[in-house]
Amino acid sequence: MTLCARCRTALRQSMRYSSPSSARHMSSSTGIGNILSKPTWSVRSLLAPPSASPVETITPSQLHHLLRLSALPLPSTKAEEESMIATLQSQLHFVRAVQRVDTTGVEPLTAIRDETEQGLEDITVKLDDLRPALDKEKLVGYYRRPRRLREKLEPEEEKWDALAMAPRRADRFFVVEGAKDAEQESG
Repeated sequence: MTLCARCRTALRQSMRYSSPSSARHMSSSTGIGNILSKPTWSVRSLLAPPSASPVETITPSQLHHLLRLSALPLPSTKAEEESMIATLQSQLHFVRAVQRVDTTGVEPLTAIRDETEQGLEDITVKLDDLRPALDKEKLVGYYRRPRRLREKLEPEEEKWDALAMAPRRADRFFVVEGAKDAEQESG
């Protein structure tokens, strides 16, 4: 298991402040548990405080420009416009806080997938997995090209009566009563 630079630093600091005898007996999972038990930040710290003035002010003309670019409707009232501006400013504050995080030494995420041995084993296609499909083919011709065998339907599947639940039928057809049929029966 690899740790990011920030976690390694926190682990070293937690080991430094503990006694040397307990540090020898401490496992790496206990050290990580120590780190994770005391978070260093929260989402609330990334949001702008309501009383603070925004670092970047967004003008109504900028908001209207962004809304036109994204093909969204313009605000209908002044209060709705102010609410949109406040939301946009808090989102920008959040983005700026995330951008300030030091990511040196952290590799970018290229894909979200399970790269453990078991995960790779699960997604690997083996010959045994393909055997049922290969058994439904035969090799044909000089170049021995595979050709899929046609499956024959079982007699019970062919005898299935699709009209068994039909309230009215004529021979092999389902009969639907129309407006003319209802008039003839009542008249």
